[in-house]
Amino acid sequence: MFKDNQTIFDVAVIGGGPAGLMAAGRAAELGKKVVLLEKNKKPGRKLMITGKGRCNITNAEFDLRKLVENYGKRGRFLFHAFHIFGPQKTIEFFEKWGLKTKIERGKRVFPVSDDASDVLKAFVKYLLKGRVQITYGAEVVNIERKKHHINKLILKGGEIVARNYIICTGGKSYPATGSTGDGYEWAQKLHHTIEDLMPALVPLKIKEKWVGELQGLSLKNVEVTIFQKDKKQVSVFGECLFTHFGLSGPIILDVSQKVGELLKEAAVEISLDLKPALDFKTLDGRLQRDFQKYHNKFFQNCLDDLLPRKLIPVIVKFSGIDPLKRATYITREERHGLVKLLKNLKMTVAGLLGFESAIVTSGGISLREIDDKTMKSKIVDNLFFAGEIIDVAGPSGGFNLQMCWSTGYIAGSNA
Repeated sequence: MFKDNQTIFDVAVIGGGPAGLMAAGRAAELGKKVVLLEKNKKPGRKLMITGKGRCNITNAEFDLRKLVENYGKRGRFLFHAFHIFGPQKTIEFFEKWGLKTKIERGKRVFPVSDDASDVLKAFVKYLLKGRVQITYGAEVVNIERKKHHINKLILKGGEIVARNYIICTGGKSYPATGSTGDGYEWAQKLHHTIEDLMPALVPLKIKEKWVGELQGLSLKNVEVTIFQKDKKQVSVFGECLFTHFGLSGPIILDVSQKVGELLKEAAVEISLDLKPALDFKTLDGRLQRDFQKYHNKFFQNCLDDLLPRKLIPVIVKFSGIDPLKRATYITREERHGLVKLLKNLKMTVAGLLGFESAIVTSGGISLREIDDKTMKSKIVDNLFFAGEIIDVAGPSGGFNLQMCWSTGYIAGSNA
């Protein structure tokens, strides 16, 4: 592999994921001689499983400030990248390369075909047009440098010499796709700081055993609130899913990064509001009407109109009301206690599932050491970074892929 040391590329891109594909394609589009190094036998393995195989390519949030807010405090770093290549440009890019898109609930943008492989096909066209040299099975074993300059990449079976290098190796999430954290080790050897790595957009383990009894139950239009030391930290509304180990689903994934950070300091509690659209008084009135309607039925048989069947035994148990008590005899105090329970079903977080279950990685190359206008390293003069390896992550809904496209575009443009 590349025994000819005379071959000098303008740009060498390490990693054929979303950011690497965009970076390589963009650099080639600008007339540069580009090599893309991918250690798998084909590119975009992680891309193929995003959005459950449908590939949620971006989020149609076209207001720059609102878009940046989705990434928390670190989002400011992405201002320039999104200004140059934001969601609108992303949609236009894919349309140009033959991928028709559609916008769904929550401004999520998908291919009309609902097939992630079509996203990859668009990139293959882009790379072919730019004559990008793609090398599969290319495992980088060392990066050789002199002072603040990379001289070459040492591969298993060869070496690569380029004027500029872009590291787009992703994080540590879904290691089966090749995201094994290699890039962090190289960056550290090049004197970059790696901020704490944690799984993000990941399910939560719950201590209470009863949660496992609800495995497979999906709840829509509920609200989850995260507490630490009785202080409210964050609230999210949407869909959650009970699993054998705890909780998953979109709203759980979205709070997982915050939960991970909080767990470093103290225990974390979750409050689940099963009826967030109804305040205490309205829900109490609803229960009164149901109990009147089913006045002669046992309490355990009176909640079918209000709750999914699988959830009823758990609520009956925690309510403290005799399951065989007739609805007509349920007291005001018992009913109020039930309302409180429905508005505040408590659980204790035992931890996060690991990187193998995480969609993205929180943490990464310190933002202080990357120029946000170019994605260039402030430590190594011919090195750039793009994608998940950078210390910034967003919620589910296309935000993390958008960050990859934008930073990849900027890195490719400037390398």
